Amino acid sequence: MITTIDPGEVAKFEAMAAEWWDPSGKFKPLHQMNPCRLHYITSQISAEFDRNLTQPLPFAGLRILDIGCGGGLLSEPMARLGAEVVGADAAPRNIPVAQLHAEQSGLTIDYRNTTAEALAEAGEQFDVVLNMEVVEHVADPLAYLTACQTLLKPGGLMICSTLNRNAKSFAMAIVGAEWVMRWLPKGTHDWAKFITPDELYELIRRAGLDPVDRKGMVFNPVSWNWSLSARDLSVNYVTASVKR
Repeated sequence: MITTIDPGEVAKFEAMAAEWWDPSGKFKPLHQMNPCRLHYITSQISAEFDRNLTQPLPFAGLRILDIGCGGGLLSEPMARLGAEVVGADAAPRNIPVAQLHAEQSGLTIDYRNTTAEALAEAGEQFDVVLNMEVVEHVADPLAYLTACQTLLKPGGLMICSTLNRNAKSFAMAIVGAEWVMRWLPKGTHDWAKFITPDELYELIRRAGLDPVDRKGMVFNPVSWNWSLSARDLSVNYVTASVKR
């Protein structure tokens, strides 16, 4: 079976698996970014599927795939909102960490050590695919995004986030996060694999999806929090696309 998995990238996250739920550990940046990511995700899903977030279990009846789920930082909130969640990750050690945390949290989530390509080949279908901070780690972004498109039902929604490729992103995501702050081990990111917003939009279109929105996720070092921006996509950014 064809796969876009990059073994070297999987190995990096395997080595950090036990720290997924430590907000002060190697995934500290993700924990800090997570409220911002969740705000975008829930807003897009509720708008696309006409769901009221003030109601209990607003995502009931939706089947959501969290591809590259890691320890479940996004899978768990989706399950709490009522969705049927499949969390998939190519790194085997991430899955038991995610399963144990979900069990301790009283949540039922279908975690699997698998790939987007394997799920697509098996004929799996989802209303939503969450594809967060994964595309910059795969060997073939177009083939990977095409697999994600195959996994969506007609009318389905994909949320995809990644890192822009420019001098600022190198300074912040690699020099700042890896070398200076040491939030992440050196070598976690490969700047050459970063993707500009226009490049990602083109890849999404070539994969068979229709991009409908994109926003920057901006870190404020003074307030030490993240926010969405319609204009600043210079480092982290997120997109929404639909399968017509």
